[in-house]
Amino acid sequence: MNEELKENIMGALELVIDPELGVDIVNLGLVYDTEMDDEGNVTITMTLTSMGCPLAGTIVDQVKRALADIPEIKEVEVNIVFNPPWNKEMMSRYAKIALGIR
Repeated sequence: MNEELKENIMGALELVIDPELGVDIVNLGLVYDTEMDDEGNVTITMTLTSMGCPLAGTIVDQVKRALADIPEIKEVEVNIVFNPPWNKEMMSRYAKIALGIR
């Protein structure tokens, strides 16, 4: 996948807001990896802020919808992992400011 497409994917994922925290999943540091095969199938490897997150299905659906308008993408698979575990150090400066974390 070229850099421009990867930037488009990450930009689209910035539209996916974690419903509990009100900040997008990219700035929260929840997106670990993006991969695309030759057929246009994309795998997003990401985590959640907690293992028992009740909104996991909602977030996965939002990820798929956010990427649906990118013409190069045919299918989206969201791979939820918990290793490495998420922590507040993974957040961008923007997310920390938005949530009042130092």
